[in-house]
Amino acid sequence: MKIFDLVLKNAQILTKSDQGFVRGVFQIGISQGKIQEISNSMLSGAEILDLTGLQVIPGVIDSQVHLREPGMTHKEDLESGTRAAALGGVTSVFEMPNTVPSTTTREAFEDKLSRAESRAWVNYGFFVGGSPENIDSLSELEILPGCPGIKVFMGSSTGSLLVEDDPTLEKIFRSGRRRVVLHSEDEFRLRERKHIAIDSADVRNHPIWRDEETAISSTRRLLALAEKCNRPVHVLHITTAQEMELLAKHKQIASVEVLPQHLTLAAPECYERLGTLAQQNPPIRDQKHQAALWKAVQTGIVDILGSDHAPHTLEEKHKAYPTSPSGVPGVQTLVPLMLHHISKSRLSLEKFVELVCDNPRWVFGCKNKGRIAVGYDADFTILDLKKQFTITNSWMASKSAWTPFDGMKMEGGMPVTSIVGGKVILRDQELLGTPQGKAVEFFS
Repeated sequence: MKIFDLVLKNAQILTKSDQGFVRGVFQIGISQGKIQEISNSMLSGAEILDLTGLQVIPGVIDSQVHLREPGMTHKEDLESGTRAAALGGVTSVFEMPNTVPSTTTREAFEDKLSRAESRAWVNYGFFVGGSPENIDSLSELEILPGCPGIKVFMGSSTGSLLVEDDPTLEKIFRSGRRRVVLHSEDEFRLRERKHIAIDSADVRNHPIWRDEETAISSTRRLLALAEKCNRPVHVLHITTAQEMELLAKHKQIASVEVLPQHLTLAAPECYERLGTLAQQNPPIRDQKHQAALWKAVQTGIVDILGSDHAPHTLEEKHKAYPTSPSGVPGVQTLVPLMLHHISKSRLSLEKFVELVCDNPRWVFGCKNKGRIAVGYDADFTILDLKKQFTITNSWMASKSAWTPFDGMKMEGGMPVTSIVGGKVILRDQELLGTPQGKAVEFFS
């Protein structure tokens, strides 16, 4: 009789396959970090984990996080950020390049890989930043092992990572072939309108300074260039109804992300209650736009949910607006927030699995991630859909030690166990062992 390293007993799985969703209670045999067998019959294992009554989905992928290492480790690092991910039921994270120094060279990229080894609780990939200085090397950088692709900031960045003009963006689109990931805000319009923020010194004007047209004009420009260059793009954290209408017409070239923050918080209430703790880019807008985002989730315009985990210390966030930095922690709250929305019938668990498991698999070309199937990596997020709890600042593992959702009661369950590469790293919300994360493999 074959003895597996780990057997998941009575696993009630929900996963996508090429033929549609697979549901049912199965026994899963795991060895050498891979799913070796999925059976209706009992299996033997050196370790057996009985999951009766729990929901098992593929390991959740958060494809937009900022872990701040190197250069800003006072507010996050690779260990603390991935610890937060593990506690939140996320088993893989893709990290953004706006660190210090920016991840724009092979040396900077390999430095991040080296830093993550033996320190990351979950699996990881590191985006390379597209800039005017590294255009000629992007086609080589985008296929480095562990790289999900190229990230471009059309607004809201500094130094060489800011790509504000169309000629430079077109050159980036023509250098390489993998999907380009973009922060879409029009930097020219942001500069023209910054006086609104400065003169008012009121965070309630954040979505007025960074208004709908700032987002729409940028997204319109990037879609035209993507079509011209026949380069697939992934447009991050969409916030406006108008952009969703536009992106719906360009699904053949553009995939779309939304954030739980934009689906959960709305202006002006969030700014009046939270002040600068609600400040992020693009901004949280009013309920009209939030309703449009939900409709886009439900109708399939949205492909991915990411957290845009962007921690800052409370001291930094409490600076006078607009000197206060934009960004909020989110990797630990992504799963429970969306389970709460599922409990309110705003989306189904099947749709959630698409948005955080299967769709990241194809959008970024992940090898062996995002599905429960023989031969895939043994990454699992295990949910207790009956458990209720309240998000608190004290629960947060991020160095920033706060969340805009502090005090919010979650009624849809929570992640209770995480398995990364066949190793149980979280059980009953307690971290086990040592960091087990590995670099995610991607098709080039």
